[in-house]
Amino acid sequence: MLQIKNLTASVERKKIINGLDLEINDSEIHVLMGPNGVGKSTICKILLKDENYTISSGVIIFNGTKINDLNTTEVARLGIYLVNQNPIGIEGVTNAEMLRTALSDITGERVGIFEFNKKLENICKELDIPKEFIHREINVGMSGGERKKNELMHLWMLEPKFIILDELDSGLDVDALKVVSESINKYYEKFKPSILIITHHNKILEYIKPHKVHVLKDGKIIKSGDITLAKEIENSGFTAF
Repeated sequence: MLQIKNLTASVERKKIINGLDLEINDSEIHVLMGPNGVGKSTICKILLKDENYTISSGVIIFNGTKINDLNTTEVARLGIYLVNQNPIGIEGVTNAEMLRTALSDITGERVGIFEFNKKLENICKELDIPKEFIHREINVGMSGGERKKNELMHLWMLEPKFIILDELDSGLDVDALKVVSESINKYYEKFKPSILIITHHNKILEYIKPHKVHVLKDGKIIKSGDITLAKEIENSGFTAF
């Protein structure tokens, strides 16, 4: 589903990613681990086409389509979705307004209000958030846990093929992390997307079980393995690599 080949990228002329190679097949769950400041979240910004980041070499291919030169909207239409570490608030736009517009853009058809509202209400119940969230401004006045659940409400409505979870456990207490993780696992069982988890510790992996684990250092992947690699990191830290 996703191929990143010999990718080099910079921000403000500072090289952050340096010869990165990564391949994620259909329905695989991968984890990208590393200490703070090694470029993990930079991968998110590059995949979602943040204009502050410049690709100087390499190629990114998603489902057979080269996405190097696409913009954020074009990438999202292909089915790539990011659950951000710190979801931003957007004043003046409600969740319902954004989701109806996005769904109409994806399908090219008018969204039926009754079916739309019924699905949203069911998702709110599943995520243990008030139905009032449907008509609230996007992430405005919400706690960290509420913002993550709000992002998952968007995910269930938009049904992406490839999900990036950037520090999903950031800002979540134990109960919220369990609810959010269970929702992602249910989504995986229903739609079988590919998932890239970006994290610097193992807590999230207690709930979402990966097929492959990668260690990022100096802008490239230096080691890959299965879940035992994450346990090795837990025991020895990143200084062992």
